[in-house]
Amino acid sequence: MTTTATSSGTSRATFAVGDEFSAKRIVDLLTESFEEGEAAIAAFENPEGRWDVTVHFADPPDEASIRNLVALASDDTVAGSIVFDTIEAKDWVKESLEGLVPVRAGRFIVHGSHDRDKVRDNQLGIEIEAALAFGTGHHGTTRGCLVYLDYVLRSKAPKRILDLGTGTGVLAIAAAKATKKHVLATDIDAMSVKVAHENMKLNGVGNLVETVCATGFSSPAIAKHAPFDLILANILANPLRAMATDMERHMASNGMVILSGLLPHQATSVIVAYRARGLVLLKQQIIEGWSSLLMQRAG
Repeated sequence: MTTTATSSGTSRATFAVGDEFSAKRIVDLLTESFEEGEAAIAAFENPEGRWDVTVHFADPPDEASIRNLVALASDDTVAGSIVFDTIEAKDWVKESLEGLVPVRAGRFIVHGSHDRDKVRDNQLGIEIEAALAFGTGHHGTTRGCLVYLDYVLRSKAPKRILDLGTGTGVLAIAAAKATKKHVLATDIDAMSVKVAHENMKLNGVGNLVETVCATGFSSPAIAKHAPFDLILANILANPLRAMATDMERHMASNGMVILSGLLPHQATSVIVAYRARGLVLLKQQIIEGWSSLLMQRAG
């Protein structure tokens, strides 16, 4: 059966998945399947550590097609758990952003367009337009990076900055706003690069941040701007370990790197990998079950 919206209601689909990676795969596939304005897709981490996905449709959806799409990105169990209903007609794009409460990390505050008035004069606001919670500061990894970025910038003035695995571009935006310097932002995913670029323009730093689709350190843009005084890498433990040698080679003398995307039990192996390349651990923190590291290359 296909959900039918009344003249006073709009259609919605809700379901939950077990982890951020699965949620991102589903959101990416659904986003690619709809034209602009046809659906608003939101994904937020709930207190139990699972990810709640909500899709608001401009027109009644074909339920079977939606289930098939979700099954392609996850499995039949998740697809079968989707609940379709009809809710009161309203601005459903705005509603999908209502759960995106402002997040503060050091001098930075990450917010949606509906919370612009909550940015104080002594804060640097980072506005995220897309109704996705990936890399918006709501995840412990992004918040950890922002806290360390604020810490570094209070005593350093890096001229060459790289945001490796930029996602929605939050870290690059923060670095550009705080330093007014050129920032290179790369990501392996072309869709992420497109979203990041739009977010740069939204935040008024499109002229400062260069966005590039690249795998690891393979981009000519990275070679052009290296060595970097500061590298931000909010990725995952395995690729961070694998890139330790390339990371060190592209860092300036006394350059610093902020690493995140690590579960606490993975942090030690990453620290060891970077120590073997001559980097020293300056700080380590855990936010919402995720570990972030601040390391520096020995001069």
